[in-house]
Amino acid sequence: MKSARTALFVTGCAAALLLSACGEEGGKTVKADGTMAPGSELKVGERAVVPFESGTIAITVKSIDIGPKEDLAKFKDKGEGTLPVYVRMVIENVGGTDLSGADVSLRAVDANGKGTKVIMASGTPACKGEAPENFATAGATFETCDTQGVKDGGEVGGVTFSDGDGYKDKPVIWKK
Repeated sequence: MKSARTALFVTGCAAALLLSACGEEGGKTVKADGTMAPGSELKVGERAVVPFESGTIAITVKSIDIGPKEDLAKFKDKGEGTLPVYVRMVIENVGGTDLSGADVSLRAVDANGKGTKVIMASGTPACKGEAPENFATAGATFETCDTQGVKDGGEVGGVTFSDGDGYKDKPVIWKK
């Protein structure tokens, strides 16, 4: 009887350990469907699988860099007092849905997770990227760059993904 209890205890501990690997890990929570739960916190370089449009993508933020103000010269007065923030990332088509031409946009936030209050309508020559014409195969990837902005003298603490159900109020955040 004692060996049966020991076996049951060991099996229970192993199951609990396996299940905990599916849950939280330092602010990250993976849902049962394999997507990152709203409100999860990651570090730059970490991958998040999220629902996107009619499919599922993985986003890996590679870097978040503040560029020189000269990069905003084409914006003339609209770029005054603003610095570009370049968010370089790799996008992977996880679900195999046709996501050709998809536009993945992340938002720059300060160290407290609040928006930088600067919206860039288009990119700069230093930061370009869009989905390939054919992005319909599971496992397909592309590298892209999203231009955000910050007030001159401001700091960027990370970027957020807030597209899709549940993410608008509780975005996934990558912190620097």
